[in-house]
Amino acid sequence: MKSTADRAIHFTRQRRLVLEILRESKGHLDAGTLLQKAKTRDAKISQATVYRALARLRDANLIRAERLGENHAHFEPVRDPLHHHFTCLKCGRVLEFRSPQVQKAVAAFAGREKLEITELRLELRGYCAACRPA
Repeated sequence: MKSTADRAIHFTRQRRLVLEILRESKGHLDAGTLLQKAKTRDAKISQATVYRALARLRDANLIRAERLGENHAHFEPVRDPLHHHFTCLKCGRVLEFRSPQVQKAVAAFAGREKLEITELRLELRGYCAACRPA
């Protein structure tokens, strides 16, 4: 699968900080949580600066925004290999998984139809083992 070319980005101190926090995070952070973490390192950073940094980093293909079953985005750094998400509808737990079979099927489809796929998102929603109804 091909991806869009990364756009050039000027790395301000604040953009570096936002990207660093996302890379250090074990989970998927929303903008509010990211702002709280950023303020512990730079008390002067504003909400507007964080939102602008997220937009620029996303435009440069350095981070990805995922909805994860909610009406606001959660952010994560773009990593290889491609992975997908399962979100528990009860507790909100997010599990990541990889599927070479999905990638193979998409590549076959793209080849057959002569498509250039620039993005692949597979989001599963349901109940984790702890939350499944009896």
